[in-house]
Amino acid sequence: MLLNSDTNVKEAVKLQQKATEEFKKSNYNSSFYYFNKSKIAFEHLKDSANVTYNLIQMANIQQINGDYYGSKETLTEALPYVKNDYNFKCAINNFFGIADKELAIYDDAIFYYNQAIKDSKDQLTKQSPLNNIAVVYIKQKKYDEAITILERILKTKEFDRFEKSKARVIDNLGFAYFKKGSNEKGLQLMQESLKLRNQISDSYGSIESYTHLAEYYSKTDITKSNEYAKKAYAIATQFNSVDERLKALSLLISNNAGLQYAQNYLSINDSIIKIRNNFKNKFAKIKYDSKKEKDENQKLRLKNAENQLSIQRAQYQQYLFITISLFLAVLIFYLIKYYRNKNRTEKIKTAYDTETRIAKDIHDELANDVFNTITFTQTQLLTAENNKETLLQKLNHIYTRVRGISRENNDIDTGINYSDNLKEMLSTYNSDNTNVLINGIEKISWELIEELKKITIHRVLQELMVNMKKHSEASVVVLKFETDNKIFISYSDNGKGCEKSTIIKNGLQNMENRILAIKGTITFETEPNKGFKVKITMPK
Repeated sequence: MLLNSDTNVKEAVKLQQKATEEFKKSNYNSSFYYFNKSKIAFEHLKDSANVTYNLIQMANIQQINGDYYGSKETLTEALPYVKNDYNFKCAINNFFGIADKELAIYDDAIFYYNQAIKDSKDQLTKQSPLNNIAVVYIKQKKYDEAITILERILKTKEFDRFEKSKARVIDNLGFAYFKKGSNEKGLQLMQESLKLRNQISDSYGSIESYTHLAEYYSKTDITKSNEYAKKAYAIATQFNSVDERLKALSLLISNNAGLQYAQNYLSINDSIIKIRNNFKNKFAKIKYDSKKEKDENQKLRLKNAENQLSIQRAQYQQYLFITISLFLAVLIFYLIKYYRNKNRTEKIKTAYDTETRIAKDIHDELANDVFNTITFTQTQLLTAENNKETLLQKLNHIYTRVRGISRENNDIDTGINYSDNLKEMLSTYNSDNTNVLINGIEKISWELIEELKKITIHRVLQELMVNMKKHSEASVVVLKFETDNKIFISYSDNGKGCEKSTIIKNGLQNMENRILAIKGTITFETEPNKGFKVKITMPK
């Protein structure tokens, strides 16, 4: 135990300095660990500023390693400590925006970037979140809005002194003009940015320039496009920047530059998923272990007479957490392995989106139940018979939820029983409150349809039904199957509908990706309180 307040402060600062040193060495596990220990030390000192600083650094480390949901939880933990420090508010909102941008929750990302701008106390600090908003607008194909923001940034006088930032803005502006259709102006700006980056030896920034130029030339000059993509890949490899390497490889793959690039993409993508999942688990365990240690110390100080009982509860809690974690890890491994074994390169993105959805379902549907179960074991005497029964019920509920998620992702029989199995799957969503009507499913010659298309139809309809069950509150659902030279499937319900702008948030973007992968089309028609309609068309 630390001897006095001065000793406490020195120890907390020492831990924070150690965390910073490990961060500079890219030892992210150690850095996260020491920032977390420093945070706990500053909590005892009631030093809100340093608690906030440590939490922001922890969230940054989580984002570097792809743990965006975990970073949002850490940033939320920092909010009560911020008080009136606008620099911290600006940083937290900017990180919230980055997380939502990477998770493709674009409207929320723009909201947080705007909050960061409000908290900025001078024009210069506003430029980073403004640039980030422009990047989101480009992703949303709102090119005019992006161009307006970026040109306004370049007119800021103080901005000229920051050449790296200036080069980034010029490159984004050129890319926006190119995507808008102003090819000549876009090319001129992207080349100007690359020249500036080379002059100031901004090698890392040049990756983005080469990538944008590779995309620019992919429609007009494949040779030049491949040259830029290879340069981007080489520099990204030098900096060990995985996402940029994958982007460069995807351009080379789309340009048919060679099979080895597709193989490299698969290998790198497979490795980064494993590494990032490993980081997520380690970050969660560091926070969990530190919380457990803090709780145990409080119990020791307050209730010395209950020492043995506290140890037994902590052990039981740990065993339960490990058991549930292993169970979920096996399930996630099985589901990821299933999607990873798909052979077609064009399905990589669809598989990745599906894995993300599964992980989100597990996080959203099970996290609270697991937490409540662990809390129950902490606060209740488990030797009592009624508490044992309650614990068993909670574990059985978690098991049932896991089975439901697993059932939605089981293998699909594409043989002669496909029609019956599809109809059976759709019929399972019949209930006392919802009537599912299926018309014309027997009219389609399913045996003549490719296996991949049958799997896609099954998965898309399954996602529609899950979406209906979660969101629509519909009493009647009608599915109609028709065919001539193509397959036509229409879905409609009389539920509460939604704004079209919220469709991506409800997970329907994944359906569109699946249908596009088999060269089909899908359209959504919905308005609040006017039901939900979907029309799917695909070749046989």
